[in-house]
Amino acid sequence: MDRIDFSALLAKACASRAVPGVWWGQGAGEPMSLVDAVLDALADPDSALDRVRAFSGLSLNERLGRDLPAGLEMESYGALGQLRKVAAAGRLEVVPANYSALPRLFAQGRLPADVGMVQVSPPNRNGEVSLGVAVDYFGDAIGSTRMLIAEINHAMPFLEDSPRLPLSAFAATVNVDRPLAEMGHRAPDEVDLAIAGHVAGLIEDGSTLQIGVGTLPNAVLRALSGHRDLGFHSGMVTDGVLDLIESGVATGARKEIDTGVAVTGSALGSTDLYRRLGERQGRRQDGGLDVSFRPASYTHDPSVLSRLGSLVSINSALEVDLSGQVGSERVGGRFLGAIGGQADFSRAAALTGARSIIALRSTSRGVSTIRPELDGGLVATARADVDVVVTEHGAAVLTGLTERARARALIGIAAEEHRDGLARAGRIQTTQKNQKTQEVLA
Repeated sequence: MDRIDFSALLAKACASRAVPGVWWGQGAGEPMSLVDAVLDALADPDSALDRVRAFSGLSLNERLGRDLPAGLEMESYGALGQLRKVAAAGRLEVVPANYSALPRLFAQGRLPADVGMVQVSPPNRNGEVSLGVAVDYFGDAIGSTRMLIAEINHAMPFLEDSPRLPLSAFAATVNVDRPLAEMGHRAPDEVDLAIAGHVAGLIEDGSTLQIGVGTLPNAVLRALSGHRDLGFHSGMVTDGVLDLIESGVATGARKEIDTGVAVTGSALGSTDLYRRLGERQGRRQDGGLDVSFRPASYTHDPSVLSRLGSLVSINSALEVDLSGQVGSERVGGRFLGAIGGQADFSRAAALTGARSIIALRSTSRGVSTIRPELDGGLVATARADVDVVVTEHGAAVLTGLTERARARALIGIAAEEHRDGLARAGRIQTTQKNQKTQEVLA
């Protein structure tokens, strides 16, 4: 790898700022060598760089999960990947925000944007590089950043339908040739498969799907192999999504916008996924590329999502309370997740789309995930934006139900050993609420 004097570059980018602000890409777009170089500079006693305010999303860099330099002030929209360990060590500051808000927060200078570090493809004959399979929030942050540094990775495919930049846009570049970061998952078990079956039964042919990353989403995608004309408009695509595209299950033929195109912000999965995406360049369908990588200002924009009347959002959660409120950030005082795009897609699917689904296992480490109140105390998705909650025990359709009816429906899909306790807690909560109402009216 080429060497970069980060101390000099950061000093140049933010001479008037006491603590330089740096952001970098996430997932398969995380510029590992550049992040390592910043960590090395902070740990070097002879370096002029002693403090950095940094922002990133899902990190797969294992160095961040180990001992961090004292001068690194880490921020993120959630505790994802290695940032869970950073949060557990008390070194992560979480910025509560819907994913759709990140472009605006960068533009307003509320997130660190003196220097941006991105991973890009090798340049084409015109001297342009592509963001390849990872665009995300950094596709927007680039326009609000004083200085850009690029890691040119020969493993990153040059995608025609991904944002491009001239080499002249970067103050410095390094060249690497290493595999893009992969996201591994355990194989789905019987519980995952049961949940996936219930979710698949709620989805109609021709639906446009938003789905996350992980073992359970993978199981759901496999369960959809018998459907027809599915479309995708999602923050991320995985191996399972591409499998449905290549098998002809996902055609996008009935999408209200971007017909015949799977729209996403990034890809995250196996090396085979990235290779297959690169090989698909030039295969056109209905006049457009069948997988299009767009920034968050498009993938998560409410005005865009409102045009997808067939939208079905499928999201996971850490917990759901008896009113249908969803917790996806924190449990037991520990940050384990993020709001991410869940609220953006859930609200759009519930209001102007087809259906908003929350899917989760009924227990986690023996504790019920259906709870009288959210243990983490933080609501990621409001109860009015949830149509259906699914566990391995079935689907609780909440739309149009009263609070008591919602509680009964949710208790019905909780783990059997926890249902009596939830019912008792639900009655106590209802009694307390009635008493408070009477006191107010009196």
